[in-house]
Amino acid sequence: MKMEIGSDNVDDSIQEAEPTQPLDDGAISQPAVKKKTSCCTGLKVFLAALSFTYLSKTLSGIIMKSSITQIERRFDIPSSIAGLIDGSFEMGNLLVIAFVSYYGAKIHRPKAIALGCFIMSAGSILTAMPHFFMGYYKYETTLTAMSSVNSTSSINPCLVDQKDIGVSETLIESDPGCKKEASSYMWIYVFLGNMLRGIGETPIAPLGISYLDDFAKEEDAPLYIAILHTIAMIGPMLGFLLGSLCARLYVDIGFVDLGSITITPRDSRWVGAWWLGFIIAGVIALISAIPFCFLPKSLKKPNEESNDKTSSDLSNIKEDNSGKHSSIKQKPMKSLATLKDFFISVKAVLGNRIYVVFLCSVLLQFNSFVGFLTYKPKYMEQQYGQSASKSNIVTGLTSLPAVAIGIFLGGLLMKKYKWGLVGATKFGFGISFFAFLIGLLQFFVGCENHVVAGLTVSYDGTPVAYGENTVFSSCNSDCKCASNQWDPVCGDNGITYITACLAGCKASTGHGKNTVFHNCSCTEVAGLLSGNTSVTLGHCPKSDDCSRKFIYYTVIQVISAFFYALGGTPTYMITFRCVQPELKSLAVGLHVLIMRALAGIPAPVYFGALIDRTCLKWGRGSCGQRGACRIYDSNAYRKAYLGLTAGLRAPSYLIALLFFLMVKKHYQAKDSKPTENGGKEDIPMNGETNSKSCEYLSGSSDAEKESYI
Repeated sequence: MKMEIGSDNVDDSIQEAEPTQPLDDGAISQPAVKKKTSCCTGLKVFLAALSFTYLSKTLSGIIMKSSITQIERRFDIPSSIAGLIDGSFEMGNLLVIAFVSYYGAKIHRPKAIALGCFIMSAGSILTAMPHFFMGYYKYETTLTAMSSVNSTSSINPCLVDQKDIGVSETLIESDPGCKKEASSYMWIYVFLGNMLRGIGETPIAPLGISYLDDFAKEEDAPLYIAILHTIAMIGPMLGFLLGSLCARLYVDIGFVDLGSITITPRDSRWVGAWWLGFIIAGVIALISAIPFCFLPKSLKKPNEESNDKTSSDLSNIKEDNSGKHSSIKQKPMKSLATLKDFFISVKAVLGNRIYVVFLCSVLLQFNSFVGFLTYKPKYMEQQYGQSASKSNIVTGLTSLPAVAIGIFLGGLLMKKYKWGLVGATKFGFGISFFAFLIGLLQFFVGCENHVVAGLTVSYDGTPVAYGENTVFSSCNSDCKCASNQWDPVCGDNGITYITACLAGCKASTGHGKNTVFHNCSCTEVAGLLSGNTSVTLGHCPKSDDCSRKFIYYTVIQVISAFFYALGGTPTYMITFRCVQPELKSLAVGLHVLIMRALAGIPAPVYFGALIDRTCLKWGRGSCGQRGACRIYDSNAYRKAYLGLTAGLRAPSYLIALLFFLMVKKHYQAKDSKPTENGGKEDIPMNGETNSKSCEYLSGSSDAEKESYI
């Protein structure tokens, strides 16, 4: 009876078992594998679980991006420090990515991904924890201070000694009795939480992609990856929508009387409920870990490839260790020998000139992309006068759907035309360059500066030179005003004044957000025709022309994002298609490692440092130290932000051209009869020919005897 069962399974299991393997093992183990596969161990189940995990990790990543301005204001830190916090995720990745990528193929990959999801969840929740240990958010304002000095219903900002108030409310740094609050350093916990999230996310991409590539058909792998990234785009969409909702809610919602809040979401001092998004992201990451706990270490290969030998990554399919491969790949090795083998593999990948040139081109583009995405919401706030909430929702509902469609169509084109290295390079970098040219139009749809008396214009409304600070004028010379405060008011003449005192106001009515200041002498200097000399809380909105330019900017972003994403899948496939098959997991891991180390970490920092240089008015911390920036020079911000983005991407296409020429030259030297690809001059990405072509490009001297899946 046992022999009869075994004979029924010989044909199905021959591609997994060695010819010398006893039939008893097949008779016992094969039916169990089939039963599991039909239930919950198929490749599609893994793809669905991995897609949800990608959604989870992109959601938490976008929550950080969309909250970076809120974090900057809540902890009173400049953009460069906020960029360092954002880059801490890449630091966590950097610590373990290379070893996870190399050793991940030898362990239980689904369970390793599950562990990463648990750690990612813990990191997200840790990021939100400082909110619960800090006091209530105290934004910079003169209204509360004046109310405490003058309890009458009408406040005279001009006669209240705000310099004395400044000393009592905000201690001066030179005061020996000044001690910074413990909350001043709470951003370190956000830094550590984001780093922990980076460690947890490490195994998801390299192990998940290599698992798919190992057990999928050759021609289906690009489509699966495109589906994966397309579904993953739902994460950023939800992330921006969630970030928009959180930015609209006040940071201490539920604990303070919102009626006493004198600022609105459009104010540069506003801080939304940034912590709420991280808690939600942490719970979703926890849920995403569950399916991987029940998935098997390996899956059965497709029937179409029953005659192919497995690559080194597939040598772990059998739990009982087959004879030929166990002595090479699965035999327990000493730690020193394993480490030596690791460095030999790294040297083999980095010794591939084609791979290195490709990395250099992608590295410049990734620097540009990371810096652009990190400060995109801030750019829309400062350039077009949008709130953080609207900036997030516009990004989530416009650019990201275009990116998702572009990625999916790129995968379909890759599957249909079966592009090799030359074809993928032509299409990927060519369409990216076209998107770059479209993106340059952003330089021409910028808005002018906020009209702020003493910063961008004089008190009579004439423009002032960049960096010229003339907050005092004859119209407010009789007032006892402080120059280091920021509590803007908007005059009916369209000019914003730094404080009601600097506007020369003598009286007020109302309270909270509805406070209106009257008899403001500085509004008369600007030639107010109506004779109304009152001002209201908050800075003046941008012009209607600026609102139209914001629409143009959004359209340009959508078109550029679509074409850039269209070439994303072909470009991504190049990463592990021109290295030896057994090194593809390591190649992807090193690619991610280098992107994290040389782009993900430094880009937000130097982008933030450059943006800081365009600040016109800094907020003040508890001891008078420089806090978060309140207002930027819009023109300087646009030139610095977009100029650096374009300056990084432009030379990447010159390197891409070099990469294309190198690939084409190697192919022409190697292949004298390109008939397998329809007569096209290209390097196929399928079957045995692909394996041999990649070996040649990688400069390997060892002939590969196994076909490449």
